[in-house]
Amino acid sequence: MSGQDVCEILKQSQLIAVVGISSNPNRTSRNIAEYLRNNGFRLVGVNPNTNFKDANGIKVFNSLSEIDEPIDIVNVFRKSNDIPLLIDDVLKVKPKVLWLQLGIKNNEAVAPVIKEGIETIQNMCIKVEHSYCF
Repeated sequence: MSGQDVCEILKQSQLIAVVGISSNPNRTSRNIAEYLRNNGFRLVGVNPNTNFKDANGIKVFNSLSEIDEPIDIVNVFRKSNDIPLLIDDVLKVKPKVLWLQLGIKNNEAVAPVIKEGIETIQNMCIKVEHSYCF
């Protein structure tokens, strides 16, 4: 995927679901989520491992399937070997893009998502890419 394609995706996106958002405000997932919010995106968080429901004004859900509006980008902060656990929910909510953050890649797990026609980006930081585009 070219840099221009990535920029086009970001320009056309409004709602980003951050999977793996942390309750700790010092974690990378929170830093990037707040950066995206401060740059005009609407955000929701997904974290099935905790009971927190708000990350500094970002509503947090237990799963993608609880989000009741169309998602443009599912941005994932989970380990590569955890990606298979997300695929069923990604296929249910049908975002325009599945974006695995820098250091996260699982070709086998994302194959059904790609087959379904959902644009898939792996091993790229959405914050870095956004800074190149805008």
